[in-house]
Amino acid sequence: MLREVLLSMSQNDRLRQLASEAPPAQALVARFVAGETTDDAVRVTDTLVASGRRVTLDRLGEDTTELVHAQATRDAYLELLTALGDSGLADRAEVSVKLSAVGQALPGDGERIALEFAHAICAQADKVGTTVTLDMEDHTTTDSTLAILHELRRDFPSTGSVLQAYLRRTEADCRDLAVAGSRVRLCKGAYAEPDSVAYQAREDVDRSFVRCLKALMQGEGYPMIATHDPRLVEIAGALAIRQDRRPGSYEYQMLYGVRPEEQLRLAAQGDVVRVYVPYGDEWYGYLVRRLAERPANLGLLMRALTSKG
Repeated sequence: MLREVLLSMSQNDRLRQLASEAPPAQALVARFVAGETTDDAVRVTDTLVASGRRVTLDRLGEDTTELVHAQATRDAYLELLTALGDSGLADRAEVSVKLSAVGQALPGDGERIALEFAHAICAQADKVGTTVTLDMEDHTTTDSTLAILHELRRDFPSTGSVLQAYLRRTEADCRDLAVAGSRVRLCKGAYAEPDSVAYQAREDVDRSFVRCLKALMQGEGYPMIATHDPRLVEIAGALAIRQDRRPGSYEYQMLYGVRPEEQLRLAAQGDVVRVYVPYGDEWYGYLVRRLAERPANLGLLMRALTSKG
């Protein structure tokens, strides 16, 4: 129930306004979001890369319903990728793209527009020497996102995909995508989904995550293990050993501001660790969804919203 309340809060414009104006909330945002500009994103990326970690950058924003906004998102990614190339960071930093932010939800030709804009982003990524991963959103977009992925991989075979373990279909999707050259980020999932398509109990989601991870580790692709759960990190390491996977044939991914000490520990022992770094002014929905994944952190947001300074 609390998770559903938090997800509802992520769409509340009044709470977003309060969070924008409260200095303590701004400090909380800075913990999980790099900043609002391309320069902020590059600055944080440079710091993380210097510490031995890699980065995937997400320009915040989704559910675009106007073409001009989708075009602005495309252009922002092109600017970011150019900056990564100019800064010499492209070999250690990629970008993550939500297709809804580049037009997928537009009426009529939304899927075609999203493919066109994502193709332009992939082309710029390829030009500067990096890659793109397509983020996954709620279950109603899964088939569309995988279809666009398939088209993009014709020209850019390194384009990555995200699969969400809480969806009942995902184990089969993992088997389908666990092929040579396929980059797949496996996460638990952060959207409110009905029981008909998604596991509801935490234990069931965890079991699905392990089954999906086994499918990816047994395949010939490149698993990207997106979790902060110590037990799942341990299981992932054990599966890598069992499947005789060498360091560099898979990676761990964690969110910016979450368990940084563990990120550094894994990197120090020779594992590839990539930090998911969001930036941009559309940070409110992202932040509340992160709290929904760990409701114990709700007090941080509520104190920030109610504090006068």
